[in-house]
Amino acid sequence: MTNYKAKKSNLNTLLLQNNMDLEVLEQNTKIPKSQLEDYLSKKVMNLNTAMTVSKELNCQIEDLYEWKTISKK
Repeated sequence: MTNYKAKKSNLNTLLLQNNMDLEVLEQNTKIPKSQLEDYLSKKVMNLNTAMTVSKELNCQIEDLYEWKTISKK
């Protein structure tokens, strides 16, 4: 069995690809800018937030992060 852990945020790259900044993402999603800034660095989005952000950035939830695989037996 393989499990996955979010390793690094791709949010900044996705914002650039969509010609968007945090202020616009905040306005469109109603997620506070301070919370979005946390997602740029260390904090991992919960599923509801990840779905909201991914829809706004026209990507899949999996695209929001680089993933580390963890093998379990």
